[in-house]
Amino acid sequence: MAGRSAGFACSRPNGQLYHSADASWYNKTVYAPAEDRQAFQTGGESILKEIYLDNSATTQVDDRVIDYITKVMREHYGNPSSLYDLGLQSHLLMEEAAKSAAALIGGKGENLYFTSGGTESNNWAVFGTAHAKRRRGKRMVTTAFEHSSILEPMKRLGEEGFEPVFVKPDEHGIISAEDFLSQVTPDTILVSFMLVNNEVGTMLPYEEIAEEVRRIAPNATIHCDAVQAYGKLPLKVEKLPIDLVSMSGHKIHAPKGIGALYVKKGTRIDPIIYGGAQQNGLRPGTESLPLACGMGYAAKLRAETIRQDWETVTRLQAYAREKLSAIPGIVLNSPEHAFPYILNFSAEGIRSETMLHHLEQYGIYVSNASACGKGAASHVLDAMGLSHRRIDSAIRLSFNAQNTEADIDAFLEKLRLGLDTLARARS
Repeated sequence: MAGRSAGFACSRPNGQLYHSADASWYNKTVYAPAEDRQAFQTGGESILKEIYLDNSATTQVDDRVIDYITKVMREHYGNPSSLYDLGLQSHLLMEEAAKSAAALIGGKGENLYFTSGGTESNNWAVFGTAHAKRRRGKRMVTTAFEHSSILEPMKRLGEEGFEPVFVKPDEHGIISAEDFLSQVTPDTILVSFMLVNNEVGTMLPYEEIAEEVRRIAPNATIHCDAVQAYGKLPLKVEKLPIDLVSMSGHKIHAPKGIGALYVKKGTRIDPIIYGGAQQNGLRPGTESLPLACGMGYAAKLRAETIRQDWETVTRLQAYAREKLSAIPGIVLNSPEHAFPYILNFSAEGIRSETMLHHLEQYGIYVSNASACGKGAASHVLDAMGLSHRRIDSAIRLSFNAQNTEADIDAFLEKLRLGLDTLARARS
């Protein structure tokens, strides 16, 4: 269709409209007074210093990863399945990438299968297990606030005669091991849970749950969605009774379009894609060597700083939590001991989408729900039983180790401005 590209329109502080598809939208001086912003000079022009607080949606690709991927694309273009030397070199690089990506969860490269991302990995874990074990039982247990790439496949299987069970969290976003395990029966074929909730940061007692599931239902496959935990929470998958682990590259400063499913040796799972012998026939299709190498290299870099980053982000989240708690009208949705990389709160009475675009004017980027939801109301907060008013005003901050207290201060300043301005507009 000819004409301008799609986008949204909203108001600048001066009352004029700008459109997200306009090139001028990127010139931050057009719509935000210089005195109201942190800025730097480039080419004689004042440009907004962006503050990115949406790292659970995606992360900026590490420059070192970009350089490595570029090198791989230039020098190693052979098909990893080809028998000549050019293909063999690519195959060896694939193996090295798998080894590095698996090492970040304490696993072995031979058990890691590259996918297109976390969504495919989760779909494969659910459908692949159900199809492989359909004669052993129908019961599958998960939580009501999993990622949609777990919930939707489970619901689809329910239409095919399987028996999915969705365990609800309490109002603090917490599910106890006791509540979860009460739904596991000896004939359960699949148990799936995320290590870290992507919206509120709840961390399930995964070790206790996995050990008890193995006792109650010895034949059940145990799957962990580690997309948010990958590269942030140290794991030792080979020492735990966990069979499948989903991972994603773009959450650890690797490119989008690459993820993995870790399949522990001996785990029964069917492929969900057919038509090739790549990756032992379980995930056929020509492998994307540059993306796999990017994920592997990013994993290696994250392994070097994982504990230091945890300490940095823990301090940052505590700082943000303290400051937010002091603002009238703010209520925290993340539990007190949540994953430090995520902090969810509501400013009741102010729609989160409106606040999001207010902050965006100043180059501050946050989220109002999972990016996969595309603006839909949060099923996570709904499962927690929160009011519609609170859900509609929820905002998620998600940090990385490069964020600073100065970033939080700048965010808080514009948040307060937005609360005042938007409240006056409503009165």
